[in-house]
Amino acid sequence: MKVIPVMTGALLENVYIATDGDSGTAIVIDPGDDARKIEEQIDRLGLEVSYILLTHGHADHIGAVDELRKRYHAKVAVHEKDAEMLTSGTANLSSFMGRPFSIGPADILLKDGDTVNAGNLTLRVLHTPGHSQGSVCFLGNGVLFSGDTLFEGSIGRTDFPGSNMEEMRASLQRLKELAEDYDVYPGHGALTTLGREKAMNPYMGW
Repeated sequence: MKVIPVMTGALLENVYIATDGDSGTAIVIDPGDDARKIEEQIDRLGLEVSYILLTHGHADHIGAVDELRKRYHAKVAVHEKDAEMLTSGTANLSSFMGRPFSIGPADILLKDGDTVNAGNLTLRVLHTPGHSQGSVCFLGNGVLFSGDTLFEGSIGRTDFPGSNMEEMRASLQRLKELAEDYDVYPGHGALTTLGREKAMNPYMGW
């Protein structure tokens, strides 16, 4: 798997373009803003986007979804518990940020344990609530797309509507129990590894 990071928006949210490197098939994860910037990377590599996967439904992770969906005819997938966030500016917190917006509903509602297959890519859905009710991580090929569940040295906020600290603790424990040392691609901040976070991130010891 080849992963191309693209930083977007005022909150410096990480978008990831994952490709299998063989078929030219790609998956875009969390296109939060700056659709043109994301499209430039996709078109430069001549990729065909099959899916847009969302780790959760907060505004800074969904702002470019509709533009990319229309451009590439890609299917949009989000966990079923965050489905409302796509269609409600209140639920996705954009109203609180002073720029209320909504997007079209998801094409696919995900559940824990589901897999998404595109070309030679396979990503498994790991439901990790805490930052939001429907927060997920995507696992595959030695890579963990952690959204706003796990950051380098930190975790996502648990003081938003729909957030829950106890659920976050349980989700972090679930990540801690993963045996493989995944490369971690978080929703904000620097890339890291799961092994490093197990050893160094104070929240992983909750």
